[in-house]
Amino acid sequence: MSFPHQLALRFHRRRFPPPPAVSTCCSFATPPPRDSSFLSSSSSSSVAMSPEISMLIRRAAFIFTAVTLSALLLYTANDSLRFLRLSPGSLSSPSFSRFFPYLYDNSSSTNPRQQLEEVLKNASMKSNTVILTTLNDAWASPNSVIDLFLRSFMLGDDTRRLLDHLVIVALDEKAYNRCQLVHKHCYALVTEDVDFHQEAYFMTPHYLKMMWRRIDFLRSVLELGYSFVFTDADIMWFRDPFPRFFSDADFQIACDNFLGRPDDMNNRPNGGFNYVKSNNRSIAFYKFWYSSRETYPGYHDQDVLNKIKFHPFISEIGLKIRFLDTAYFGGLCEPSKDLNLVCTMHANCCYGMDSKLHDLKIMLQDWRAFMSLPPDLKKESIFSWRVPQNCSLSSLRHFDSPSPEMKAQQEEKH
Repeated sequence: MSFPHQLALRFHRRRFPPPPAVSTCCSFATPPPRDSSFLSSSSSSSVAMSPEISMLIRRAAFIFTAVTLSALLLYTANDSLRFLRLSPGSLSSPSFSRFFPYLYDNSSSTNPRQQLEEVLKNASMKSNTVILTTLNDAWASPNSVIDLFLRSFMLGDDTRRLLDHLVIVALDEKAYNRCQLVHKHCYALVTEDVDFHQEAYFMTPHYLKMMWRRIDFLRSVLELGYSFVFTDADIMWFRDPFPRFFSDADFQIACDNFLGRPDDMNNRPNGGFNYVKSNNRSIAFYKFWYSSRETYPGYHDQDVLNKIKFHPFISEIGLKIRFLDTAYFGGLCEPSKDLNLVCTMHANCCYGMDSKLHDLKIMLQDWRAFMSLPPDLKKESIFSWRVPQNCSLSSLRHFDSPSPEMKAQQEEKH
């Protein structure tokens, strides 16, 4: 054999050494040498299998995408469905029954009363007392009333802790979703065939329905054994009001006009702020108050209260009523004069969202300016509110009584 052939053979043996011997006791054999025929057959085999593998990969990717999107849809819709589940009538859409059939199973839905009791329990103080406010879509938008309301608790003197006991009662789905973003205690109050999401202008039929729905709801809170402070969301909280409440009263309410004595029944109450203890007397009173809407059609809750506060039934049940001094619980109708005393300030006597927001913002600015004063200047009580500005009592005068048709019905009834 020539030298070139010997060299080539030696090179070939280095590149492709002989396979090692395989023991007969082993079940795995070493793969055969990767000669050119093996490589060519393997390559052709992989090419032949690639369409099948590609199809499997596409199917797997499609299934994974479908499952992921479905899970995302269910997750993002969870809060909305939690609200809708309370109202079977709102789930009449065929698409809901097709994609979410379990929502129609009444046995799987929690009783609204049980849901309310759970929310109240989580927010309650040791004395079984909660703070309640109602919210609809018109007041729930970012930078709207609800944000200013919550901001006042943050800016107030020792009021931030009271947020732990505040329950926001949402009157529509958007308000509930917004509550979930800004607060931890939210309850969805669903009213069949009534849409409370729009701004309820003073004394309109929509406003009246909202006010009376509130009275009926508060009665249910009392029946569950919870006392409450009800506050409109357009009331700014600057100090803890509890030290200013009367310890022996069943029903205490703020005033548009305070005449000087808390037991004077001629004080003009404002239903936007009250403290009510849960007992048989207060429950009977709220039932009587709610039923009186039929006796005085076209009147809102506080006008009806002005009429029934003299009714013999109040004395018969032994309800003790006290009216809160505007020095502590003021409003734009009658502002608190001394910022060293004020607990709450109400944007009452105000018509229209823009006017209300404007004056509420000024109110918060005034409070921050007052709190930044040195202690000696605070005590001199030289600082006063710059409100009302856009709000005024005159803007409400033509809304503060029933329509002529309602008046005619009232006269015919009596």
